[in-house]
Amino acid sequence: MDMKKMMKQAQKMQRDAAAAQQEIAAMTFEASAGGGMVKATATGEMTITDITIDPAAVDPEDVEMLQDMVVAAVNEALRAASEAANARMNAVMGGMKIPGLM
Repeated sequence: MDMKKMMKQAQKMQRDAAAAQQEIAAMTFEASAGGGMVKATATGEMTITDITIDPAAVDPEDVEMLQDMVVAAVNEALRAASEAANARMNAVMGGMKIPGLM
């Protein structure tokens, strides 16, 4: 393969990866715990943007359960965001691992 063709392919892959990263950043992922009593929303950039707690989940006698539900919802939202980001980048990169992109 000639060098010019390789450079064009690399540039296309770089543009596709940048576009995929923008798509991922715009995605949102919601997860819940405690039968929907606690909901967390994350972006594709792994940022929590919202946490909703049903007032029925607030029991002053059992704060630990509420804390556990918040942690579970947040972790699930971040896991979903991470899986989607990895899947999208793998599709663009054809399974290649390039440091700094994934």
